[in-house]
Amino acid sequence: MTVKTTAVPEQRGAGRASGAAPKRRKATLRQRIWRERWMYTFIAPGALFFLVFAYVPMLGNVVAFMDYSPFRGFSGSPWVGMQNFVAIFNDPEVVTALRNTLVIAFLQLIFAFPAPIALALLLDSLMSNRVKRMVQTVVYLPHFLSWVIIISVWQQVLGGGGLVANLLSGWGMGGFDAMTNADTFKLLVVAQAIWKDVGWGTIIFFAAIAGIPQDRYEAAAVDGASAWRRIWHVTLPGIIPVTTLLLILNLGNILTVGFEQLLLQQPMVGADAAQVLDTFVYFRGVLGGEWGVATAAGLLKGAIGTVLVLSANKIAKKLGGEGIY
Repeated sequence: MTVKTTAVPEQRGAGRASGAAPKRRKATLRQRIWRERWMYTFIAPGALFFLVFAYVPMLGNVVAFMDYSPFRGFSGSPWVGMQNFVAIFNDPEVVTALRNTLVIAFLQLIFAFPAPIALALLLDSLMSNRVKRMVQTVVYLPHFLSWVIIISVWQQVLGGGGLVANLLSGWGMGGFDAMTNADTFKLLVVAQAIWKDVGWGTIIFFAAIAGIPQDRYEAAAVDGASAWRRIWHVTLPGIIPVTTLLLILNLGNILTVGFEQLLLQQPMVGADAAQVLDTFVYFRGVLGGEWGVATAAGLLKGAIGTVLVLSANKIAKKLGGEGIY
């Protein structure tokens, strides 16, 4: 008599399950936050700072579309649509402020932006560390001075009764006063900005230069490259990513050309030479009470800066560089 045996099918996955480790459950959002609670504790003050002082105030841009009055508030002020923007485009003072802003911004981009790069390359080429540290200390100091002190110092040197004017008077050449000359005022503003911030701006470029591998310089020296050739073919290409990043970020603030610096000097040269968008917003909004017009001008400036940043970032990526995002 034959006995039939039926094969019992293997339980699916039995072999795998016996030797495989059990799957770990994915942590929930609350669990991940609790696990990294100390990291979030350190981040919280900075995040709150930007939230309170940068993002929440952006809600006030609705004033650009209102005939706003602080006494009536947001709910009591009537909506006027695009009337404030029409007003600023038809205002000749806005045209003057925009022209001055663009000229100063262009001069700062041409002269002030490359100045820290040139100074960083110069200091990096110094062989004596003692001299390098001394020069760094001297050029860093003006950054920590207020614009009131900076302009007072320049007035004592280049003003009508300053050092240079007295020297020229002793040589029979009087009438020198660079601080009240409206024709050269924009160049004076750029020179003041360079003198104040060029040392501070070298810090980032020093860090970028320090990150370049030394073997590249050694290889260039073995190939017979001079010091200038090593700067041109090794140092400058090595700091291009940092330079591109800073250039894109600076384009976002290109229309912010120094409110306090220009406000303090405007009485000396007049509004035709020193009126920029920031001072226009101050005089029209804070002093004149035209809150809607002033906010519209500020919003327009922010929109232009955003477009410039996005365009520069896209161009940098198309050219093979690295953008900010």
